[in-house]
Amino acid sequence: MGEQKERKIAVRDNDEALRLFGQFDENLRYLEREFPVKLVPRGTEVTIIGDAVPVGLVESVLEELLTLVRQGNLITPQDVHMAIGFVGSGQAGILDPKQEDTILVTHRGKSVKPKTLGQKRYVESIRKHDIVFGIGPAGTGKTYLAMAMAVRALKSREINRIILTRPAVEAGEKLGFLPGDLQEKVDPYLRPLYDALYDFLGVETYHKYAERGIIEIAPLAYMRGRTLDDAYILLDEAQNTTPEQMKMFLTRLGFGSKAVITGDITQVDLPRGRFSGLEEVRVVLRDVEGIAFVHFSHQDVVRHELVQRIIAAYEEYDKREQSKVVGEDG
Repeated sequence: MGEQKERKIAVRDNDEALRLFGQFDENLRYLEREFPVKLVPRGTEVTIIGDAVPVGLVESVLEELLTLVRQGNLITPQDVHMAIGFVGSGQAGILDPKQEDTILVTHRGKSVKPKTLGQKRYVESIRKHDIVFGIGPAGTGKTYLAMAMAVRALKSREINRIILTRPAVEAGEKLGFLPGDLQEKVDPYLRPLYDALYDFLGVETYHKYAERGIIEIAPLAYMRGRTLDDAYILLDEAQNTTPEQMKMFLTRLGFGSKAVITGDITQVDLPRGRFSGLEEVRVVLRDVEGIAFVHFSHQDVVRHELVQRIIAAYEEYDKREQSKVVGEDG
């Protein structure tokens, strides 16, 4: 252990201290779990104690967050997590609130914005490219942010309609045993898309758009034979497409349209022996100009912090298993 260092971060008043430190100092406790430091709050300042390197990193994180506090924001552990990622990747200053990140405001008044470095890159890629692949684990906001960008584009009249689709793949259950007609059988697969749209627009506005054909939610099979102009098209759960389905979907893109494809290649539900179209397309299109691939990791998970740890554990397990296979082959 090196020589112990101390650094102090001072705030202007008790209100700033509460906003930065969090209720019951929860933000400081979060930093102590992430770094080998001790944080001692006293009135309107906090002292950081530890080795030089982690002390410097924590100081940078708190200075980043203090920038947000002075714009009237209440800092949460999720904001602390985001700041750690930015500082750790050399992106200090990226939390500058002058950089407007809000995508849209939901009908309940909630601002939707990227919360991790990976999410920021994803949103920027969607702004700049006509076809974007968002690949990574559950909880990274791939679908939610893509849909928020779609609603934003619709409201700003950049496109005329939104088309949301998923492959209706059986995940251990047979569709034929479910009650109802075809639409009722596939609706459960599409439910997360409905829920997000209700959040963005409200139920009444969503149904108004749906009745007018401005928003369409349908299984992937319904896309065959169509050309989609002036549309924002989202293909969700793309790891469950076959290579033929993926090619079919990508060739639907018409003039003035944008496509976002999301999926998690670790959760393929295709029958054994069927290759995922999302796996193949990463190789086929990786050098095609105008197409962006954004890969998320467990660090981009914005659900309960345990979800992030679970995903990280699975990633490590997969690496160990893969190394065993390589060793046996050798």
